[in-house]
Amino acid sequence: MSDDPTPLASLSLTHVHYDPTDPLSYLCAWLALIPQGLCVAYATLIWSTREIEVALLFAGQLACEALNFALKRLIKEERPRRMNGKGYGMPSSHAQFVAYFAVSLALFLLLRHRPPHPRIRRRNHTPMSVPERVFWSIVGLGMATAVAWSRVYLNYHTERQVLVGAAAGTVSAVGWFVVTAVVRRSGWLDWALDTPVAKWFRVRDLVVEEDLCQAGWEKWDDKMTALKTKKKRR
Repeated sequence: MSDDPTPLASLSLTHVHYDPTDPLSYLCAWLALIPQGLCVAYATLIWSTREIEVALLFAGQLACEALNFALKRLIKEERPRRMNGKGYGMPSSHAQFVAYFAVSLALFLLLRHRPPHPRIRRRNHTPMSVPERVFWSIVGLGMATAVAWSRVYLNYHTERQVLVGAAAGTVSAVGWFVVTAVVRRSGWLDWALDTPVAKWFRVRDLVVEEDLCQAGWEKWDDKMTALKTKKKRR
């Protein structure tokens, strides 16, 4: 080890201050890590499914983060006096991040996702019904509310900073949904998916009409059914 007295710095990306004597504060510290978890989920889904809709959602998420970066340096409002965290506090980046994700998820499930009617059952799949899609939309919005509230409870932001962050995330989600809808209707997305680069990366656009796991499950189930049939004939 060097004798250099230079103080060590903390990687604040996953560094969360909380009251160890307060169980609720401990829960809020875990809630603060949800945006990082969502980024891991984005990367995993993009790589494993190659779905263009997931990639577009992530692109909008990054644009939303860039907007938050700009707003904080434009408004320059400090965090609460009993402050846990560095940098400006207006608007809350956590609240904006999860609001964008939750609203985008609800817009996709309720407006863009068009699975076959539940009465039209395939042998190995039942499409997600409207009540199920409403349920998962509510779950996403509830998660976003919990994360936003945790930022106030942990003294990282004021209520006003969280509300503005949530509003910015909501506006970003609606705006990006409109942009991607225009891209889809104009035919630009179909053109992009037909390019050699998209084909090389195996990019597809199936999740609008089926669940993420559906195509792979049907292939596996058909294989197992054929195998069982083959064994019965022996």
